Amino acid sequence: MNPLRPIGAAFLRFLEATGRLSEFTAVAVSHCVRPPFYFRLLLRQMIEIGYYSLPVVGLTTLFTGMVLALQSYTGFSRFSAQGALPYVVVLSMTRELAPVLAGLMVAGRIGAAMAAEIGTMRVTEQIDALATLSTNPHKYLIAPRLIAGLTMLPLLVLVGDVIGVFGGYVISIYKLGFNPGIYLKSTWQHLEFMDVFSGVVKAAVFGFIVALMGCYNGYHSRGGAQGVGAATTNAVVSASIMILISNYIITELFFAK
Repeated sequence: MNPLRPIGAAFLRFLEATGRLSEFTAVAVSHCVRPPFYFRLLLRQMIEIGYYSLPVVGLTTLFTGMVLALQSYTGFSRFSAQGALPYVVVLSMTRELAPVLAGLMVAGRIGAAMAAEIGTMRVTEQIDALATLSTNPHKYLIAPRLIAGLTMLPLLVLVGDVIGVFGGYVISIYKLGFNPGIYLKSTWQHLEFMDVFSGVVKAAVFGFIVALMGCYNGYHSRGGAQGVGAATTNAVVSASIMILISNYIITELFFAK
């Protein structure tokens, strides 16, 4: 009958989940920097996260750059400021759109796959079998995925930056009538190292978050097929929310005055 009891219970569950996630993160990170290293598993995860995610990230950033050019031109034409279009496209893609969209796409593709794979191993007792064979599950399953996510998403974002800016270039030249030389010169003049660097840092953090949440939810899944499905959903939702929150925090650290 106490109306505060559900609030307190929810808060305690939140603290418990936060503590469990923090402990899991600390253990997983410690195994990422200590030998032995499973390089074959690491290479397979890097190919899975990087190479196989390239078409999705490329299409997403390409059409985002094209739409961004069209929308920006429509808005700038009201103030006779069409010349700022190259600056807006390259700034938006490198700082925000490419890292965030790549992180969300990889979270939907890789985070769900990690949670489903590890969750299936958990409910079928394959993880317990690894421990019985004197193989540390964190070292064998978690560490390669964390390292691959941390290293491959920045590369995906760099490729996405180029593809997104190219999409804006194509629309600006062939539809909006911009001069190609002037457009490229303006893009290069307004591009700064910090714009690209901040996007790469965001991508590394997002990749770590995606891999961490996929592994964490899969590792702690319970209850058979229904539990694996819930873990997959929780992995994608929690990774997406943490990407958006960390995006603001990193932006505040880099560009707040």
